[in-house]
Amino acid sequence: MTLKRWHHAIVLAWGWRRAAIALAAGAVSALAVAPFNAWPILFITFPVLVWLIDGAAAGRTRGLWSAAWTGWCFGFGYFVAGLYWIGYAFLVDAKTFGWLLPVAVAGLPAYLALFTAAGLAAARLIWVRGPLRILALAVTLTIAEWLRGHMLTGFPWNLFGYALTQPLVLAQNAALIGMWGMTFIAIAVVASPAVLVDERADTRHPWRTPALAALTLVVMAAYGTLALWAHPTALVPGVKLRIMQPNLPQDTKFNYSAKQQVMDRYLKLSDRATGPQSTGVADVTHLIWPESAFPFFLTREPDAMAQIADLLPANTVLITGSVRAPETVPPNGRITRAYNSIYTIDGDGSVLGIYDKVHLVPFGEYLPFQSLLEKLGLMQLTKVSGGFLEGDRRRVMTTPRAPPFLPLICYEIVFPGVLPTNEPRPGWILNLTNDAWFGISTGPYQHFQQARVRAIEEGLPLVRAANNGISAVVDPAGRVIASLPLGAEGVLDAPLPKALPATVYARLGDAPAALIVIAALGWVLRRRRRVY
Repeated sequence: MTLKRWHHAIVLAWGWRRAAIALAAGAVSALAVAPFNAWPILFITFPVLVWLIDGAAAGRTRGLWSAAWTGWCFGFGYFVAGLYWIGYAFLVDAKTFGWLLPVAVAGLPAYLALFTAAGLAAARLIWVRGPLRILALAVTLTIAEWLRGHMLTGFPWNLFGYALTQPLVLAQNAALIGMWGMTFIAIAVVASPAVLVDERADTRHPWRTPALAALTLVVMAAYGTLALWAHPTALVPGVKLRIMQPNLPQDTKFNYSAKQQVMDRYLKLSDRATGPQSTGVADVTHLIWPESAFPFFLTREPDAMAQIADLLPANTVLITGSVRAPETVPPNGRITRAYNSIYTIDGDGSVLGIYDKVHLVPFGEYLPFQSLLEKLGLMQLTKVSGGFLEGDRRRVMTTPRAPPFLPLICYEIVFPGVLPTNEPRPGWILNLTNDAWFGISTGPYQHFQQARVRAIEEGLPLVRAANNGISAVVDPAGRVIASLPLGAEGVLDAPLPKALPATVYARLGDAPAALIVIAALGWVLRRRRRVY
């Protein structure tokens, strides 16, 4: 079948056929992100999306609803295929949460697809013939993605712009325009082949649009190549990191009776010799353990603190995740709520600093309408009555013998624009996480991909400690200096890369992306007024 015949078949599809085409195109589009990174597949799926909008029913109102339904089906397919792994978390305690697995696997994608539906409905509202309809789609879908990343605490997972971040030379452009700018460009570029089947009356030279898209990729790759050449990896002198990845089963991680078993595993791994000249933890300046490392409140267990003090040499600092009890304890002495925190602990067991997680995970660390849903017998996955407590603000932490760092716990690193505006610029980003909730699935790969892009956006090295992987040290250009794979137990010894000067994105934030979107929207609206 020729391209034009495919085009006509898609444009004229209706009913369940239209829904099935959109659903399939969305599901296949999920191959563009980690771990597959088959982003050229979008050059097929997004033109299909354009043609489906072309075929929306005549009449403004009918066209809007048809486009919205098409967008919802596309988004639902994309999010189910890309986020299926969320269901693994409900199997950790299957007796309690297993019945919710279908709700999680289908319910969250159904909600997220509403943003895609809104994006396509808005695109239909400003739709024009010819190449500018590609910009119309890029504008409205980028705005929809921005809303997805901000409304109701936001969930900017697998933004379409991540498709252009696996080729490292293309990813460098995130330092200029951030992920919202990358999302706009990605949509505009991959949707461009749709105009190849346009009628001559609409597009005189249809090849020009995809040629311009190809030129855009060439320019982006050229800039990225130059940026990588200009910024080779440089190291902070005197800093030796050791990341401990215990690969601890999730049911053990929250079992208080396994307290000593957990400690023994951490201590043994942390002091493991990694070479013929190694003397274990004595070789390192900073030992790093992952998120929520213990099935207890660390500072309320003197024996655990004593074991840590015995492990650490005088010049070694431990940075670890842990749940933290609030300062005020209820009269009955029973602590039900806690913070998800990061501690820095020196060689004599003294706590040097604390960071409490600010951006909590809905349904994982708290429930919307917490008290009402608890009365109905529901609870979040972590089973903390009342939900986790929220930290007061994002902050930079200091540690001896290394530059100050920005602590981000798990989910916090998927949000662009992570640097606090009222704090000094840190020298590195530390991401502690526990992806063991999601097993050996695509989820941890996607999480790591997004964390790596934060390093590029901000021009800061990334140090990542994950319970079951992927632990890594990444330089500020996104090069992986060292890593431990998903599902492995071990320690990772690595230097700390130096930060780059503040990037354009670090200085200006989302302003460049906003200007691009506003300019494109103005162009589309001006053309629409002329034609209609």
